[in-house]
Amino acid sequence: MFYPVYVHHEPGAAYGITIPDLPGVFSAADEAADIPRMVQEAVETMYEGESAGPGPASPLDRYSQSDEYTGGFWMLIDVDLSKLSTKAVRLNISLPEYLVGRIDEAAAQRRMSRSAYLALAAEHELGGVAGSNPGCSKQSPASLTS
Repeated sequence: MFYPVYVHHEPGAAYGITIPDLPGVFSAADEAADIPRMVQEAVETMYEGESAGPGPASPLDRYSQSDEYTGGFWMLIDVDLSKLSTKAVRLNISLPEYLVGRIDEAAAQRRMSRSAYLALAAEHELGGVAGSNPGCSKQSPASLTS
């Protein structure tokens, strides 16, 4: 969903980021190219573990003429709201027996369930942020190879 994002910047300082539709969600970025990523991270952090996600986005003109937002510029940033869902989904997969044994051993060493270990491995392989979802333990990706 595209949210209007207000960005203000002073030379020699980070870009300040405000999302008017999401009170309390703000961030900063050292480089302009990092603004979309920082917006996504800020939204994920604000709504992590919450049962309700952010509300709908407003049209840009709702805020762009406001005296509250002057001296900066506006961007429409696509926030991936699917990353906010923490609902577990049951699935049925088939794996070789020896692999299941290795997974169970590795999970036990880390005091994790099989599901949490597989979720962590999937996050690692997909390039996601390990531990961003409840139930996933923060482990270094290198620890998955042992």
